[in-house]
Amino acid sequence: MPKITFSSDANAYRITLSDPPLNILDVAMLDELRDAIARVGHDRHALIIDAQGEKAFSAGASVQDHLGDRVATMLGHFHDYFRMLAKLDVVTVALVRGVALGGGCELALACDFVLASDRAKFGQPEINLGVFPPVAAYQMSRQIAPRKGLELLLTGDTIDAATAERLGLTNATFPFAEFDVRAEEWMAKLYRQSASSLRLTKRAFRLAQSADFNERLGAVERLYLDDLMETSDANEGLNAFMEKRKPVWAGR
Repeated sequence: MPKITFSSDANAYRITLSDPPLNILDVAMLDELRDAIARVGHDRHALIIDAQGEKAFSAGASVQDHLGDRVATMLGHFHDYFRMLAKLDVVTVALVRGVALGGGCELALACDFVLASDRAKFGQPEINLGVFPPVAAYQMSRQIAPRKGLELLLTGDTIDAATAERLGLTNATFPFAEFDVRAEEWMAKLYRQSASSLRLTKRAFRLAQSADFNERLGAVERLYLDDLMETSDANEGLNAFMEKRKPVWAGR
């Protein structure tokens, strides 16, 4: 069964995570996401990324795929998706109704805009498993005040939609019961503009940021694979999660 659906209308392309209730980002789903991104053209105003189910936008990347010799493959597939997304000139919008945790939070924050329901929650709990989220390390350092970004990464705290909006991680929060209608009204502001002007303005904004996402993500990825995954604690945390027990940290 496909784990995502890809569709389009006159205004936008849409990628929907379709493996509820948690929409876990495993290698199979990541392969489908990369294939879908490759189909996105320049003839729409936006690319919308949303998810089936009320519980979770995505509860994160597959922990099982991070174990042993699978981690390099998993990280490669995961980061390839983000590199492809970062290259798009079309405006990207994440619609987050439920929780967006770990890789799911990274997936949402990688979009240009994030619209959340008042039931949404955001967090990077990877530190609880003895690892860190490479994409979020980049995102949190640039999207919000550094002290708050580092706090979220080092505590693994989950924040509600109101806090996420206050920190600048999201653009708007709507009541869950009205979410679809209110999100469509918000996106209509984009649809009224010229699609080509939206693309070029987004490109200009990225040039002004003077940041090479691909280069910086590559450096973080090397730190993850060559240093973090060589520690006993990273492997202990991941295995403890799979074995449903508390990790015993060695500090190395």
